[in-house]
Amino acid sequence: MRVAINGIGVAGPTLAYWLRQYGHEPVLFEKAPALRTGGYLIDFWGLGYEIADQMGLLPILHEHCYLMRRLSMVDSKGREEAGLDATQMRNMLQGRFISIARADLSAALFRACADIPAHFGVHITAIEQNKDSVIATLSNGREERFDLVVGADGLHSQVRDLVFGPEAQFEKPLGCYVAALRIPGYPHRDELTYVSHTVPKLQVGRVALRNGETLILLICRAELIGGIPPREQEKKALRRAFGDMRWEVPEILDGMDKADDFYFDRISQIHLPYWSCGRIGLLGDAAACVSLLAGEGTGLAMIEAYVLAGELHRADGDFARAFTAYEARLRSFVTTKQRSALRFLNFFAPETAFALKWRNISVSALSLRFFAKRFLARSIHDDLDLPHYLAA
Repeated sequence: MRVAINGIGVAGPTLAYWLRQYGHEPVLFEKAPALRTGGYLIDFWGLGYEIADQMGLLPILHEHCYLMRRLSMVDSKGREEAGLDATQMRNMLQGRFISIARADLSAALFRACADIPAHFGVHITAIEQNKDSVIATLSNGREERFDLVVGADGLHSQVRDLVFGPEAQFEKPLGCYVAALRIPGYPHRDELTYVSHTVPKLQVGRVALRNGETLILLICRAELIGGIPPREQEKKALRRAFGDMRWEVPEILDGMDKADDFYFDRISQIHLPYWSCGRIGLLGDAAACVSLLAGEGTGLAMIEAYVLAGELHRADGDFARAFTAYEARLRSFVTTKQRSALRFLNFFAPETAFALKWRNISVSALSLRFFAKRFLARSIHDDLDLPHYLAA
């Protein structure tokens, strides 16, 4: 089958790779003019890590990754008030846990698709399907015929809008905004440590990166921003929200004003009644975004791509049966991850001073072996058996 995939992030290239393994003809489209660079760090483990291993990507991922050592939560004077040894999680996973820039993972996945047609600066703008095929209209004015179209184009998916309806029908805002940026030459560095300062409704964190860069993450409750600001007003809105914070925040806000690598968005989930419609399917954040707070969106996107490709292989081209099996296998698993993500709201942006104090106590408790085994180990376990489709 010839399959159009809208989106070259994580889900899209993963799906393309496995479709090609099974003899299909994937074609990748991406609205951006090139692969995205920069962006935030993700923690990468579990079944997503296993899929990357099957794709032969671990050597290149380990070249670019960070083996984080500590999570450190500091007060306004920089004194640690709670902390967690990050190596605990790595030990629980037998070393199969890394932190990596999402852009570096995406680049590795895309390189694995070396001979698959990929078109940057071109995306799907209209879809017309019939019982035999799908006609996709592209942003360059061309029309192309495919057997299937898959939206792997993120939280604000164009394919979902075209086929399933407006985003507002399916989006569940979680009441927070997030910004991520990189500052070159930032003077405060704690290697392999995520350092954060939190006050009620606000958190600012930093991670020292290679090449003298520092990744900054800002998270705040939505009421401090108000409505979604125009793009040119995003930094001003963040400065108003974070302007009274102490610690290193004044320096960080000054660095933000000069940052070119800047990401800002509301934190949301996507809840759809179904993930396919005829010959159109959705993957990753387009289908069921768990939110940035969950820390597992990347791995879930790879799991979904792997399973969809495998079910298409197992169904021998019966796409309706494959889409049904794909959703049946993953729906409850993803729903559980979405529910779990809601618990992280008070970790990143606790609403009250009491909630902040309780968060710090909880984090410190996880440093104790008993609590780490009881709670941390449970949170990193993927309760899903990954099928082996090549044997199907």
